Amino acid sequence: MHVIEENNISEGPHRKESGKRGRKPGRKSAEKVDMKAKLERSRQSARECRARKKLRYQYLEELVADREKAVFALRKELEKYLDWAKELDEGRIPEGAQELMDELASVKQES
Repeated sequence: MHVIEENNISEGPHRKESGKRGRKPGRKSAEKVDMKAKLERSRQSARECRARKKLRYQYLEELVADREKAVFALRKELEKYLDWAKELDEGRIPEGAQELMDELASVKQES
């Protein structure tokens, strides 16, 4: 069994009365220059962010276009093989199938 000591509830975090918050008298012109520089840095940062975003979208669009081309090529190849399967089922040798078989046989012999 542990005994827990309770601190006085009225004690809170210690605060300094003379903090650095609030306005400082006589610094308005320096603050304006700082504010203008800060705004310009913010604008420049926003321009750079938009440029990066534009490049990222261009990259993604190119990536999607390349993938779509690959999908279309694979669909075309699939249709070709489906047609070949139909012709083989009918007892005919499809056009180009013999060449593929010869190519595969030569690759197998090399291995």
